[in-house]
Amino acid sequence: MARETLDERIAALMPHADIVKPDRPGPFPVVVQMHGCGGKKSFQATWAQEARAAGWAAIVLDSYGHRGISRLEAYATVCTGTRLWGRERAGDLYAALEWARRQPWADGNRMVAAGWSHGGWAVLDALALAPGAEMADATKLDGLPDEPLAGVAGAFLVYPYCGFGCVARRRGLRFDARPLALLGSKDLIVGADGLRATLAALPAPTPLRIEWLDGATHAFDEPDAKDLRVRYDPVITVRAHGLYRDYLRAR
Repeated sequence: MARETLDERIAALMPHADIVKPDRPGPFPVVVQMHGCGGKKSFQATWAQEARAAGWAAIVLDSYGHRGISRLEAYATVCTGTRLWGRERAGDLYAALEWARRQPWADGNRMVAAGWSHGGWAVLDALALAPGAEMADATKLDGLPDEPLAGVAGAFLVYPYCGFGCVARRRGLRFDARPLALLGSKDLIVGADGLRATLAALPAPTPLRIEWLDGATHAFDEPDAKDLRVRYDPVITVRAHGLYRDYLRAR
Protein backbone atom coordinates (compact mmCIF):
# COMPACT_ATOMS: atom_id res chain seq x y z
CA MET A 1 0.00 0.00 0.00
CA ALA A 2 1.31 3.45 -0.92
CA ARG A 3 2.34 5.93 1.74
CA GLU A 4 -0.48 8.22 2.91
CA THR A 5 -1.11 11.12 5.23
CA LEU A 6 -3.03 10.47 8.43
CA ASP A 7 -6.05 12.36 7.06
CA GLU A 8 -5.99 10.29 3.87
CA ARG A 9 -6.01 7.08 5.92
CA ILE A 10 -8.91 8.39 8.01
CA ALA A 11 -10.90 9.28 4.88
CA ALA A 12 -10.28 5.82 3.37
CA LEU A 13 -10.72 3.76 6.55
CA MET A 14 -13.66 5.21 8.45
CA PRO A 15 -16.44 4.79 5.82
CA HIS A 16 -15.99 1.02 6.28
CA ALA A 17 -16.20 1.14 10.10
CA ASP A 18 -19.28 0.36 12.19
CA ILE A 19 -20.05 2.72 15.07
CA VAL A 20 -22.07 1.54 18.08
CA LYS A 21 -23.00 4.08 20.79
CA PRO A 22 -25.03 3.99 24.02
CA ASP A 23 -28.56 5.43 23.96
CA ARG A 24 -27.80 8.45 26.08
CA PRO A 25 -26.07 11.80 25.67
CA GLY A 26 -22.30 11.68 25.24
CA PRO A 27 -19.43 12.10 25.34
CA PHE A 28 -18.67 8.38 25.65
CA PRO A 29 -15.41 6.55 26.24
CA VAL A 30 -14.41 4.76 23.04
CA VAL A 31 -13.04 1.31 22.24
CA VAL A 32 -11.57 0.58 18.80
CA GLN A 33 -12.02 -3.08 17.78
CA MET A 34 -9.56 -4.61 15.30
CA HIS A 35 -10.55 -7.87 13.59
CA GLY A 36 -8.45 -10.94 12.91
CA CYS A 37 -6.78 -11.89 9.65
CA GLY A 38 -10.04 -13.25 8.23
CA GLY A 39 -11.57 -9.78 8.20
CA LYS A 40 -14.48 -8.10 9.96
CA LYS A 41 -17.10 -10.71 10.86
CA SER A 42 -20.53 -10.65 12.46
CA PHE A 43 -19.33 -11.77 15.90
CA GLN A 44 -17.48 -8.44 16.23
CA ALA A 45 -20.89 -6.77 16.44
CA THR A 46 -21.68 -8.88 19.50
CA TRP A 47 -18.53 -7.67 21.22
CA ALA A 48 -19.46 -4.09 20.28
CA GLN A 49 -22.83 -4.53 21.97
CA GLU A 50 -21.03 -5.71 25.11
CA ALA A 51 -19.00 -2.49 25.02
CA ARG A 52 -22.22 -0.53 24.62
CA ALA A 53 -23.68 -2.32 27.65
CA ALA A 54 -20.65 -1.12 29.62
CA GLY A 55 -21.41 2.47 28.60
CA TRP A 56 -18.78 2.66 25.87
CA ALA A 57 -18.98 3.52 22.19
CA ALA A 58 -17.33 0.97 19.90
CA ILE A 59 -15.64 1.56 16.56
CA VAL A 60 -15.46 -1.75 14.68
CA LEU A 61 -12.80 -1.29 12.02
CA ASP A 62 -12.53 -3.00 8.65
CA SER A 63 -8.88 -2.93 7.58
CA TYR A 64 -9.64 -4.59 4.25
CA GLY A 65 -12.43 -2.47 2.74
CA HIS A 66 -10.28 0.45 1.61
CA ARG A 67 -7.44 -1.86 0.65
CA GLY A 68 -9.66 -3.97 -1.60
CA ILE A 69 -8.72 -7.22 0.13
CA SER A 70 -11.39 -9.91 -0.27
CA ARG A 71 -12.04 -12.64 2.31
CA LEU A 72 -10.30 -15.21 0.10
CA GLU A 73 -7.31 -12.92 -0.45
CA ALA A 74 -7.11 -12.26 3.28
CA TYR A 75 -6.89 -15.97 4.11
CA ALA A 76 -4.34 -16.53 1.35
CA THR A 77 -2.07 -13.55 2.06
CA VAL A 78 -2.68 -11.77 5.38
CA CYS A 79 -3.24 -14.97 7.39
CA THR A 80 -0.09 -16.49 5.91
CA GLY A 81 2.02 -13.42 6.72
CA THR A 82 2.83 -12.40 3.15
CA ARG A 83 0.87 -9.16 3.31
CA LEU A 84 -0.17 -6.45 5.79
CA TRP A 85 1.82 -7.14 8.95
CA GLY A 86 0.68 -5.87 12.34
CA ARG A 87 2.92 -2.80 12.26
CA GLU A 88 1.18 -1.49 9.12
CA ARG A 89 -2.28 -2.12 10.56
CA ALA A 90 -1.19 -0.18 13.64
CA GLY A 91 -1.67 2.85 11.40
CA ASP A 92 -5.37 2.00 11.14
CA LEU A 93 -5.59 2.12 14.92
CA TYR A 94 -3.82 5.49 15.06
CA ALA A 95 -6.17 6.83 12.39
CA ALA A 96 -9.31 5.59 14.17
CA LEU A 97 -8.15 7.09 17.48
CA GLU A 98 -7.47 10.44 15.82
CA TRP A 99 -10.87 10.35 14.12
CA ALA A 100 -12.53 9.61 17.46
CA ARG A 101 -10.79 12.56 19.12
CA ARG A 102 -12.46 14.84 16.56
CA GLN A 103 -15.99 13.58 17.31
CA PRO A 104 -18.14 15.59 19.75
CA TRP A 105 -19.66 12.38 21.15
CA ALA A 106 -16.27 10.83 22.03
CA ASP A 107 -14.25 11.20 25.22
CA GLY A 108 -10.73 11.41 23.84
CA ASN A 109 -9.22 10.91 27.27
CA ARG A 110 -10.79 7.47 27.78
CA MET A 111 -10.04 5.16 24.87
CA VAL A 112 -9.16 1.47 24.61
CA ALA A 113 -7.60 -0.50 21.75
CA ALA A 114 -8.99 -4.03 21.37
CA GLY A 115 -7.64 -6.64 18.96
CA TRP A 116 -8.41 -10.23 18.00
CA SER A 117 -5.63 -12.49 16.64
CA HIS A 118 -4.00 -10.46 13.82
CA GLY A 119 -5.75 -7.41 15.24
CA GLY A 120 -4.07 -8.16 18.56
CA TRP A 121 -0.74 -8.15 16.72
CA ALA A 122 -1.61 -4.70 15.35
CA VAL A 123 -2.47 -3.41 18.82
CA LEU A 124 0.73 -4.83 20.34
CA ASP A 125 2.85 -3.24 17.62
CA ALA A 126 0.96 0.05 18.01
CA LEU A 127 2.00 0.02 21.68
CA ALA A 128 5.61 -0.82 20.78
CA LEU A 129 6.48 1.51 17.88
CA ALA A 130 8.49 4.63 18.70
CA PRO A 131 6.88 7.93 17.63
CA GLY A 132 8.64 9.70 14.78
CA ALA A 133 10.39 8.20 11.78
CA GLU A 134 10.07 4.57 12.88
CA MET A 135 6.32 4.84 13.39
CA ALA A 136 5.81 6.70 10.10
CA ASP A 137 7.84 4.16 8.13
CA ALA A 138 6.21 1.12 9.77
CA THR A 139 2.65 2.34 9.25
CA LYS A 140 3.28 4.14 5.93
CA LEU A 141 1.67 7.23 7.43
CA ASP A 142 2.82 10.84 7.43
CA GLY A 143 1.36 13.59 9.61
CA LEU A 144 1.00 11.51 12.77
CA PRO A 145 0.69 13.46 16.03
CA ASP A 146 3.60 13.44 18.46
CA GLU A 147 1.76 10.78 20.50
CA PRO A 148 -0.82 8.86 18.42
CA LEU A 149 -1.86 6.91 21.53
CA ALA A 150 -2.77 9.98 23.58
CA GLY A 151 -5.87 9.25 25.64
CA VAL A 152 -5.52 5.45 25.40
CA ALA A 153 -6.26 4.00 28.82
CA GLY A 154 -6.20 0.30 27.98
CA ALA A 155 -5.55 -2.53 25.55
CA PHE A 156 -7.73 -5.66 25.41
CA LEU A 157 -6.27 -8.58 23.47
CA VAL A 158 -8.10 -11.75 22.47
CA TYR A 159 -5.87 -14.66 21.34
CA PRO A 160 -3.32 -12.17 19.92
CA TYR A 161 -0.55 -13.18 17.53
CA CYS A 162 2.90 -12.36 18.95
CA GLY A 163 5.30 -14.32 16.80
CA PHE A 164 7.75 -13.70 13.96
CA GLY A 165 7.52 -10.14 12.65
CA CYS A 166 5.91 -8.72 15.77
CA VAL A 167 7.71 -5.54 16.89
CA ALA A 168 6.39 -5.94 20.43
CA ARG A 169 7.88 -9.45 20.72
CA ARG A 170 11.30 -8.08 19.80
CA ARG A 171 11.41 -5.02 22.04
CA GLY A 172 8.42 -4.96 24.38
CA LEU A 173 5.83 -2.22 24.87
CA ARG A 174 6.73 1.45 25.29
CA PHE A 175 3.23 2.80 26.02
CA ASP A 176 1.49 2.05 29.30
CA ALA A 177 -1.96 0.73 28.33
CA ARG A 178 -2.34 -1.78 31.21
CA PRO A 179 -3.08 -4.58 28.70
CA LEU A 180 -5.18 -7.65 29.36
CA ALA A 181 -4.90 -10.72 27.11
CA LEU A 182 -7.36 -13.61 26.89
CA LEU A 183 -5.54 -16.80 25.91
CA GLY A 184 -6.90 -20.27 25.20
CA SER A 185 -5.24 -23.42 26.54
CA LYS A 186 -6.05 -25.27 23.29
CA ASP A 187 -5.10 -22.57 20.79
CA LEU A 188 -3.31 -24.31 17.91
CA ILE A 189 -3.02 -21.17 15.75
CA VAL A 190 -1.20 -18.50 17.78
CA GLY A 191 -0.11 -20.89 20.52
CA ALA A 192 -1.04 -21.61 24.11
CA ASP A 193 1.67 -22.11 26.76
CA GLY A 194 4.33 -20.63 24.48
CA LEU A 195 2.28 -17.53 23.82
CA ARG A 196 1.53 -17.16 27.53
CA ALA A 197 5.26 -17.25 28.32
CA THR A 198 6.07 -14.77 25.55
CA LEU A 199 3.46 -12.24 26.66
CA ALA A 200 4.32 -12.63 30.33
CA ALA A 201 7.96 -11.83 29.53
CA LEU A 202 7.29 -8.74 27.41
CA PRO A 203 9.01 -5.67 28.85
CA ALA A 204 6.30 -3.08 29.52
CA PRO A 205 5.64 -0.11 31.82
CA THR A 206 2.86 -2.19 33.41
CA PRO A 207 3.10 -5.99 33.08
CA LEU A 208 0.64 -7.49 30.64
CA ARG A 209 -2.11 -9.31 32.56
CA ILE A 210 -3.21 -12.71 31.24
CA GLU A 211 -6.58 -14.39 31.66
CA TRP A 212 -6.13 -18.11 30.94
CA LEU A 213 -9.22 -19.70 29.37
CA ASP A 214 -8.97 -23.41 30.01
CA GLY A 215 -10.27 -25.46 27.09
CA ALA A 216 -10.58 -22.50 24.71
CA THR A 217 -9.34 -22.80 21.14
CA HIS A 218 -8.52 -19.95 18.80
CA ALA A 219 -11.70 -18.11 17.74
CA PHE A 220 -13.67 -19.68 20.59
CA ASP A 221 -16.06 -16.69 20.31
CA GLU A 222 -16.87 -17.11 16.59
CA PRO A 223 -20.06 -19.16 16.07
CA ASP A 224 -19.54 -19.50 12.31
CA ALA A 225 -15.84 -20.41 12.32
CA LYS A 226 -14.94 -22.87 9.55
CA ASP A 227 -11.36 -23.75 10.59
CA LEU A 228 -11.09 -27.33 11.91
CA ARG A 229 -8.59 -26.15 14.51
CA VAL A 230 -11.15 -23.98 16.30
CA ARG A 231 -14.34 -24.66 18.24
CA TYR A 232 -16.98 -22.16 19.27
CA ASP A 233 -17.63 -22.34 23.00
CA PRO A 234 -20.68 -20.37 24.19
CA VAL A 235 -19.84 -20.75 27.88
CA ILE A 236 -16.28 -19.44 27.49
CA THR A 237 -17.59 -16.69 25.21
CA VAL A 238 -19.99 -15.48 27.90
CA ARG A 239 -17.11 -15.39 30.36
CA ALA A 240 -14.95 -13.47 27.88
CA HIS A 241 -17.71 -10.95 27.22
CA GLY A 242 -17.99 -10.37 30.96
CA LEU A 243 -14.24 -9.77 31.19
CA TYR A 244 -14.56 -7.23 28.36
CA ARG A 245 -17.32 -5.31 30.10
CA ASP A 246 -15.47 -5.37 33.41
CA TYR A 247 -12.23 -4.22 31.80
CA LEU A 248 -13.92 -1.29 30.08
CA ARG A 249 -15.80 -0.22 33.19
CA ALA A 250 -12.54 -0.25 35.16
CA ARG A 251 -10.95 2.19 32.78
